[in-house]
Amino acid sequence: MHFENQPHIPPATPGGSTASFTSLDIPHRVKKNRGNYNCGRCGLPKKGHVCHLPPTSTTTTTPTQTPTDSSVSVSTSTSRPPPRQQYSNLRRALSFDDTDLRCDSPEVEIDESEMDLFGSGCGKLPVSCMWEILRRLPPAGLLAAGSVCKGWRETARRLWRAAEELRLRVPPRSQPGFVGSVLQKCPGLSRLNLRLESDLDSTMFACIAFSCPNLEVVEISTSETAVNRITGDELGRFVADKRCLTSLKMEGCSNLGGFVLCSSSLSTLWLSDLYCLSKMVFNCPNLKEISLDFSRQENDSTDLIAMVDGLGRSCPRLQNVHVASVRLSHAAVLALTAANLRGLRMLSLVLGTEITDASVVAISQSYSKLELLDLSGSSISDSGIGMICNVFPGTLSRLLLALCPNITSSGIQFATAQLPLLELMDCGMTICDLSSQYPTSDESGDFELQTTFKNKLHLIYQKVIIKHSRLKKLSLWGCSGLDALYLNCPELIDLNLNSCKNLHPERVLLQCPSLESVHASGCHNLLIEGIQSQVSNNFAAMENQFPNKRLADGSKRVRVPQFLSQQPYDEDKKRRRIASRPCNVLVD
Repeated sequence: MHFENQPHIPPATPGGSTASFTSLDIPHRVKKNRGNYNCGRCGLPKKGHVCHLPPTSTTTTTPTQTPTDSSVSVSTSTSRPPPRQQYSNLRRALSFDDTDLRCDSPEVEIDESEMDLFGSGCGKLPVSCMWEILRRLPPAGLLAAGSVCKGWRETARRLWRAAEELRLRVPPRSQPGFVGSVLQKCPGLSRLNLRLESDLDSTMFACIAFSCPNLEVVEISTSETAVNRITGDELGRFVADKRCLTSLKMEGCSNLGGFVLCSSSLSTLWLSDLYCLSKMVFNCPNLKEISLDFSRQENDSTDLIAMVDGLGRSCPRLQNVHVASVRLSHAAVLALTAANLRGLRMLSLVLGTEITDASVVAISQSYSKLELLDLSGSSISDSGIGMICNVFPGTLSRLLLALCPNITSSGIQFATAQLPLLELMDCGMTICDLSSQYPTSDESGDFELQTTFKNKLHLIYQKVIIKHSRLKKLSLWGCSGLDALYLNCPELIDLNLNSCKNLHPERVLLQCPSLESVHASGCHNLLIEGIQSQVSNNFAAMENQFPNKRLADGSKRVRVPQFLSQQPYDEDKKRRRIASRPCNVLVD
């Protein structure tokens, strides 16, 4: 069916009056016949003629409205388009990892004059479409797009200038000036994330400092083949020169040797792969989060006691502290507790085999408001867990005790029973099967020793029974000494059972209706099949949770959907039921 074009009539004004229209006599242009060589203004022949009459223009006026609305008149000339205007209020341009159309940044405002068409090969695209397409390209693709044509080059240039965040991967054989040429295109860059597959030297570091004067967040990660050659003096100058720098995260810091960091704006500092530091001076009064990850080498000569003591005196606002080192000891814990960091909320002291239950006592006496406590790799026992439960029952929500060989299933169950706010617990490699430490009978030939050990396995294998209303993530990876597991956790969404080789399928009960992922890599096939059967049954039971009602005559009970039920129900529960997904059992 074909409809003729109808004139658009604006709706009634708020005052109740309707808009009135004024008829306009618009002169029609006379059709120009082919072969007409006369002037279109005065009619004289064009050859050798200079017309003295002004050019004619066509003027259009919007319909005049009643006095209740302000009438607007727009006059445009057909001889020349209006001048091009610049973009205003551009959104964050370069966010290469997020290609979702939903964005919290303000939308791009483009004037009507920007909606001209760019020629793009066999088709044409408006500027707005070109912008949305090019802003999703990675840096290499955007550089290539700028070489296609003038329109693409102009759009790419504006994208680079509007960029606030850049995530760049530097290939192994890149030219020395590659990073500098890219960064110079982004004068307003405030967040930089570099993934280096080539070495990081002082030249590249100076190029970053010179090209981006307003950097606020810097993250530098290195691949296995790349080497970070930055020294402590270069790092100190970089931090001191960046007056706006608030977050610095850098990997591969094995060549620092020592450093002095002075900054009044720095609030987050992550340094990994530290090794043999002669001095560490922090003069950062606003530092709130620090992560120092040292190498695992035994010959590391870093003085952690002096480092922790200076850190507590010069950074009084610290809230999150993470230190990973095999040289962590009880003396270092005492130095940290003596600093009296009143705002400390998260404490992570990892791989300190000399950290014992006495260290837990010192921590609990100095910091009673911890929300996260990570003592993985320490030598604490079930007694230390008891002290943690007595001090932090109203604040602690995350407890990580992986690689603690002195912890048993009794301590794990006690922690989950005494910490009502617990949401995450990691107990990996705590309940281990000692049979792996003994050689087999074929290798040793000692058959009597092997038989005696097998007779005592029933004393080694343990079971874990956990009932918790708020626990969301539980990790029991590597607990090969675990043979029975009973969980009643309605909020649990992630369960890690990797390498739990001795779990029996008939001794595993998972009453976790919200479970989304179960990691079962390294488990035998019968256990994997049993877990899959249980989680599939739980999901089917959730799908069938509808109230039952009798018919009007009371003869038969039928299942009624929730929205037809007369009983009130919780909107949050309904939303979670709609968003529920089947649980995935991850084997690889």
